[in-house]
Amino acid sequence: MLFDKNLTDKAATLLKNAGAQKLRVATAESCTGGLIAALLTEIPGSSLVIGRSFVTYSNRAKHEILNVPAELLREHGAVSEPVVRAMAQNTFDMTTAKLTVAVSGIAGPGGGSPDKPAGMVHMATCFDGDIEHKLYQFGDIGRTEVRLATVNAAMDMLLARLG
Repeated sequence: MLFDKNLTDKAATLLKNAGAQKLRVATAESCTGGLIAALLTEIPGSSLVIGRSFVTYSNRAKHEILNVPAELLREHGAVSEPVVRAMAQNTFDMTTAKLTVAVSGIAGPGGGSPDKPAGMVHMATCFDGDIEHKLYQFGDIGRTEVRLATVNAAMDMLLARLG
């Protein structure tokens, strides 16, 4: 199994709850490189809820695939609240999903700056058009650890949105 039981249990619960509400879920991922979608599709029957997801690691991909305005990327950078909000909203607009999550962060090690240190992750969910944002500061705990902490936080945020 790719993921630990805690994460697969959260994913199974999310899929069960979304399925019961007849909702589709989609992801727009940068620093996680598709791990959120991988976790969700680890669960049998996930195709009833997951229709598509996007890995948009570069600014160009965020702009070309998710229609994130180039000026937002230039002004705020990829790791920012405005960009993940746009990623979540545009994923919602471009798919049949009623619940989306978008993540962009600095997985590390290094690669950060004083304003955007390693371990900083911006995350946004869009639920039926309503966007919520959270900023996570995981610290420079290691690349794999930041990515998995982001996946865990995404599961928590998605589950909270479903109620």
